[in-house]
Amino acid sequence: MAQKKMPGSLEGFRPTYIYKVVLLGSTSVGKSSLAYRYMKNDFKELLPTVGCSFFTQVLNLDVATVKLEIWDTAGQEKYQSVCHLYYRGAHAALLIYDITNKETLNRAKLWLRELEKEFLPDEIVIALVGNKTDLATEREVTTEEGEEFARTEGLLFMETSAKSNHQVNDIFMAVARELLQREQEKAPSRYEQAVVDLEENRPRTRCC
Repeated sequence: MAQKKMPGSLEGFRPTYIYKVVLLGSTSVGKSSLAYRYMKNDFKELLPTVGCSFFTQVLNLDVATVKLEIWDTAGQEKYQSVCHLYYRGAHAALLIYDITNKETLNRAKLWLRELEKEFLPDEIVIALVGNKTDLATEREVTTEEGEEFARTEGLLFMETSAKSNHQVNDIFMAVARELLQREQEKAPSRYEQAVVDLEENRPRTRCC
């Protein structure tokens, strides 16, 4: 369940939801570069992560404010034994692979299996992200292959480039909107709750 901050009154009602988002994938697929591009709108090619890095981004959407707490995990094998500690309690995960390295897609599929051990179906939003579209001439994974796997597993899917800033904002926005949509589907709005409470508390009178 997302953390939720509520205003004191219904007037100007605008809830704030706080979601933990983890970035998972092999070393050098560009997890840190994606996070850096999203947060700073800049590109740095070599950003080695030791253990985990943490970023925060606030999105003001139509019906709510969404605060994304983004956890960038290291892809090195020596850290994978403790990575489950980072994605525990996550609301969303980006499974990132390098379109020029098919093995990284296979690794992303293994990450998916790890998440399935930790979370119930529909408990977490998962997006499959094919990064480095700026290196399309070196592509080993077709767009169709990524799309098909995502469709089969019920994942969001997008191809990105941290270097050229292709669809970087879009993937995080898609995740945020999916989180918010699920939030609205599983609980009545505060407006609806207020109407119910008023009806329950209204004095009952008998006619005749």
